[in-house]
Amino acid sequence: MTQNEPTPSRPRSEAELHREEMEEYAGGTIEAYHGYIPIWLLVVYTVLLLWGLYYTFEYWGGVGPGRIS
Repeated sequence: MTQNEPTPSRPRSEAELHREEMEEYAGGTIEAYHGYIPIWLLVVYTVLLLWGLYYTFEYWGGVGPGRIS
């Protein structure tokens, strides 16, 4: 058993948990960890998706500027 492994008498600290979640890419140049997606960001994604669909069906197509509706 190594020194960094948790034992029943020694719980993991926040730093150890954070270090376990980190993933390294490009030789450590890029670091990422698994987290959660905030609710406000999901709302922004949803609004942008709905606006994009509306705009696509309402204004896409035709002969361009000055088209006859």
